[in-house]
Amino acid sequence: MIELKTEAEWIEQTSKQASPYFIFKHSTTCPISAAAYHEVMRFEQKGLLPIFMVKVREARPFSLKLADSLHVAHASPQVILVKENHVLWHTSHGSITEQSLVEAVSKYV
Repeated sequence: MIELKTEAEWIEQTSKQASPYFIFKHSTTCPISAAAYHEVMRFEQKGLLPIFMVKVREARPFSLKLADSLHVAHASPQVILVKENHVLWHTSHGSITEQSLVEAVSKYV
């Protein structure tokens, strides 16, 4: 999982991505986000798609810019499936599970 802190990093990292990727918006102070983090880590071990993490408290301006750029209301925790700068799917909070990410990949990728 690669952490993104700025819009420039997002553009640099994702311009290299031919395939879809996930963005995981994570709050380092929230227990719900901590549980989602563990689910995302389990999914990551499958190696299906790249995952980029944005720590919403530490990179708040970028996190809000990301929501605006992708036209997805900000939430935390949140997972967004993106392909060519278009959102294919997103979910948040307790709906972030390893299984929901696997299902999103099978349905939208």
